[in-house]
Amino acid sequence: MNKKFTHRHMEPTPAIEAHANAQLVKIEEFLTHEREPIHLELIFHDGKLHAHFKVEFILKTPHYDLFIEKEGPHFYQIMDEVIDAMYSKLRKEKDRLLEERKEGAREKEIKKWQDVE
Repeated sequence: MNKKFTHRHMEPTPAIEAHANAQLVKIEEFLTHEREPIHLELIFHDGKLHAHFKVEFILKTPHYDLFIEKEGPHFYQIMDEVIDAMYSKLRKEKDRLLEERKEGAREKEIKKWQDVE
């Protein structure tokens, strides 16, 4: 799993990366059975004129290609929200993929029974 933290208009600090790594644990656990390569990228933006932050999260795997971004005045809150939103979106995508797989199997089963009759 490749993790990348990009800081735009702000200095990278160990505290930011430690907080991000602590929050990313649930996404890493969710992706444990996913095929490689897995790319996670968090991009942190700092507003130059006033306290306004933006966090972008990009996730790319063989099954998923997802992007989330959030903006606001509280940096760590925005980081937590974007990671939680990505986890939620990842769960929905997995459920959608499983449902598509089940529908395909049902269609094959129906066709098999129609061919028998």
